[in-house]
Amino acid sequence: MRPQLKIITVSNIISFIRLLIAFPLLFLFKDNNTFNSYRILIVFLLIIAFITDVMDGYLARKRGEVTEFGKIIDPVADKVLVFVIVFSLFLLHELPNYLFWVILLRDLLILIGGIIFSLKLKKVLPSNLIGKITVFIIGFLLMTIILGIDKELWVYKYLIYLSILFSIISVLAYLIRAIEAIKWSKNESDKITEFYKN
Repeated sequence: MRPQLKIITVSNIISFIRLLIAFPLLFLFKDNNTFNSYRILIVFLLIIAFITDVMDGYLARKRGEVTEFGKIIDPVADKVLVFVIVFSLFLLHELPNYLFWVILLRDLLILIGGIIFSLKLKKVLPSNLIGKITVFIIGFLLMTIILGIDKELWVYKYLIYLSILFSIISVLAYLIRAIEAIKWSKNESDKITEFYKN
């Protein structure tokens, strides 16, 4: 099904709601006292964000509302939300420095790659399963930190290793998909050119 140009759809509105959740989080993470006082509220907002993340993609496919704008707003909402949380936890010294940079570099590389891809093909490369799994793992790790998990537990260390591993895999997977899409587009263009020559 060809992506639609329509912007205002139910799925896109749900993605936009997830994007808006980032704003109250900025206040809730403003200092250690506020953060410690509102940990449960933060977790509640993250659960809502997770639900919207599941719903928007499902509804877009179910209702036939897959749009180019939706392919943009969905990952942007994910990245903005994750960045706000990661950066805030980094400033509060709740997140290891190296993990902050891994997550930041992952999002920057995918963002730059997405811009290059869009400029080249005039299309948006949508999120894939590996990307969604990566965001889920990172989100789950952030959730455990917000809930105050003991950082000496093996679960915490396992989630950090898993977050780093999937961050690397997701960037490589995105790069491979982009290269394959560009090659496919070029082959199709060559076939059309050859057809009209004959």
